[in-house]
Amino acid sequence: MHSILRPDGASRFVFLCDHASNHVPEELCGLGVSTEDLERHIGWDIGAAGVTKVLSQHFDAPAILCGVSRLVIDCNRQLDAPDLIPEVSDGTFIHGNLGMDAAARAERIERWFRPYHDAVEAVIAGRVGTVLVSIHSMTPSLRGVARPWQIALSSYLDRSLADPVLTALRAPGDVVVGDNQPYDLDPAVDFSVPYHALRRGLPHVQVEFRQDEVADEDSQRLWALRFARALSVV
Repeated sequence: MHSILRPDGASRFVFLCDHASNHVPEELCGLGVSTEDLERHIGWDIGAAGVTKVLSQHFDAPAILCGVSRLVIDCNRQLDAPDLIPEVSDGTFIHGNLGMDAAARAERIERWFRPYHDAVEAVIAGRVGTVLVSIHSMTPSLRGVARPWQIALSSYLDRSLADPVLTALRAPGDVVVGDNQPYDLDPAVDFSVPYHALRRGLPHVQVEFRQDEVADEDSQRLWALRFARALSVV
């Protein structure tokens, strides 16, 4: 369950949104989680899908958006990660995930994890000069610690994209930009960029928009276009 925008788009950019949706398939009975909790950051990356859609349109670029909640399965986690199918998220018990056996876990992977990543592979295959950009959002604070960064880039060893984009984002001097804060890009934890970009040697970056900055369509568009201007320098 996923959606693909502009699969044949002319841009060299390909955008991913691993946590685009808070949808829980009907057969999972809401995972025993309240609607209010599903609307929180534990259910999805608030605002990330809207930003991704604007970027796809602006650049005429392919975008692949995951269609299920990160509580069903986190498509940006390694398959052996404890939080691939989380039992607890930010203090909330995910009752529908408690005590899952190997068969149930494998079914989630086959039904929702693999099809999403197969779609990414299908879009990338045969494209020349692909630049992979993974779109996320972060909470304004976590466990009582405020996050000053309005936008942040995560990178690993290859900073060929991250460094010029950071410079461009900081140039106006009117926003606080994070560099591997509050998250870095860790191939032992993250799945999407390592699997689709690092192993191919593709230029890449992961971006986090602070959720209070992208809470509605107007702000999502403003931040997407600000980020687009920074991407355009590379």
